Amino acid sequence: MRMSSLFLRTLRDDPADAEVPSHKLLVRAGYVRRAAPGVYSWLPLGYRVLRKVEAIVREEMEAIGAQEVHFPALLPKEPYAASGRWDDYGDNLFRLKDRKGGDYLLGPTHEEMFTLLVKDLYSSYKDLPLYLFQIQTKYRDEARPRAGILRGREFVMKDSYSFDTSDEGLDASYRAHRDAYLRTFDRLGLDFVVVKAVSGAMGGSASEEFLTPSPVGEDTYVRCTACDYAANVEAVTTVAPPAATPDELAALPAAHVEDTPGTPTIQTLVDHANAAFPRDDRPWTGADTLKNVLVVLVHPDGTREPLAIGVPGDREVDAKRLAAAVEPATVDAFTDDDFRKHPVLAKGYIGPGVLGTASAERGGSGIRYLLDPRVVVGTAWLTGADADGRHVFDLVAGRDFPAAGEVGGDGTIEAAEVRDGDPCPQCAGERGGTLESARGIEMGHVFQLGRKYAEALGLTVLDENGKSVVVTMGSYGIGVSRAVAAIAESTHDDKGLVWPRAVAPADVHVVVAGKDPAVAEGAERLAADLDAAGLDVVLDDRKASMGVKLNDAELVGLPTVVVVGKRFADGYVEVVDRRTGERRDVALDDVVAELG
Repeated sequence: MRMSSLFLRTLRDDPADAEVPSHKLLVRAGYVRRAAPGVYSWLPLGYRVLRKVEAIVREEMEAIGAQEVHFPALLPKEPYAASGRWDDYGDNLFRLKDRKGGDYLLGPTHEEMFTLLVKDLYSSYKDLPLYLFQIQTKYRDEARPRAGILRGREFVMKDSYSFDTSDEGLDASYRAHRDAYLRTFDRLGLDFVVVKAVSGAMGGSASEEFLTPSPVGEDTYVRCTACDYAANVEAVTTVAPPAATPDELAALPAAHVEDTPGTPTIQTLVDHANAAFPRDDRPWTGADTLKNVLVVLVHPDGTREPLAIGVPGDREVDAKRLAAAVEPATVDAFTDDDFRKHPVLAKGYIGPGVLGTASAERGGSGIRYLLDPRVVVGTAWLTGADADGRHVFDLVAGRDFPAAGEVGGDGTIEAAEVRDGDPCPQCAGERGGTLESARGIEMGHVFQLGRKYAEALGLTVLDENGKSVVVTMGSYGIGVSRAVAAIAESTHDDKGLVWPRAVAPADVHVVVAGKDPAVAEGAERLAADLDAAGLDVVLDDRKASMGVKLNDAELVGLPTVVVVGKRFADGYVEVVDRRTGERRDVALDDVVAELG
């Protein structure tokens, strides 16, 4: 590849809309170009990287016996309506009509199509297990596409699916794919962690994400300081305190309502309580209060349902945890109009008394009320008394209102924020482990789908006894185009991209330094020799200054830069390791052997 004819223009300045390093550098180095918000064209160097990532993913899939297929991106509505995802995906789905009025979509993922394909061709347990995969462009109408190809509306993804007749078979298929992912990300040169995750709109049970740690990642995950527990923040389970015994519950003081004027927030309430009702043992804190947060759930069919969430007052409701807990519904704000529809709600002073579906029988709001798992039997709270300027002290869960998980209540919800120092769900009681948080980019996700799609679409086979059984499925995705950006994020430096050799668009960047025709001829011969040795070479033969050429070599980021210049007459060239910055003079006769 000669720079003089390569379809490439590097930029000195960052694009105006770029926020993260990978976006800036991939555009500046001429790997991608923006076509529309969240939509990018791949230029020659970028496309070579993308294809190398695809090749590694493909090799590891084929190594476990998976067979490659390819579905259309334009898909009919009917399979997605049958599975419920035509509605569940909401605004994230690109929908369109053909000239005859038929409904279609641009595929966001292809569970339904894989299911129907297997249903069409296979009918016996003897045909299973089966692994199928594709590497294909997907489409999701992201509300806020950002970070270049890290989060776009069009992206390349590998999705594979396993088909088994039993849960034991699914477990084996899941392990095979999981192991293949470990090898894949190792080969891509990515640091990664495997974390527990939620399945979301995909459905299913067991679910894990493969994240590469990055400060620009959109996923927050936690790791234990004492054991191997790791989870996406949406999947973290709360360690609840022990519930009180009946004797302990009976010994607790009675609840009492007090005037607390001008205290609609947790901080104003705590300040007033410490001034007017001081405790003997310690000051009041936000953790002593029960905050009742109101939202509106918008279900896929458009139905709007108010929801109340009770959390300790020192914690906020985490939007991502809440969204994961209520999916496929989405979350909207509880507005002044909603308050007018429920006049029993005293804004800023709402307590459990008027919340819960059972409250409608006693004049309450009837709004479903879900509690944080920490609100167990015997926990005493300072919370709203359902009247302006009044709060109730020592309101005890399990005595004065149903505790989390108790019969008579509406249930629990994992929606409160997770903090560094929270007890580890796996080992807190044994080792005292606590959680610490970090950010990461999701690179892969594996699910045990179970029978959700097979049941919805009628995928069955006959077992060894001739009995019809529903097939159980697994789903396994890798963000192929996202991997390009993630590698760029994790390997760049202040000068430009620094590609690992496994995915670099070429192995060696040969720079012609100076105007001496003998140097240019020597560089041509060296490039030809390196090419003959099986290395991919970029030759910078442009009539440009040395500074421009070296800056572009650093920006483009090939693993090795060879500068053919001032010492060529002495039989030496300069070899630069782009990753370490190490520079050394190497005899011209030894370059091919050393780099090959």
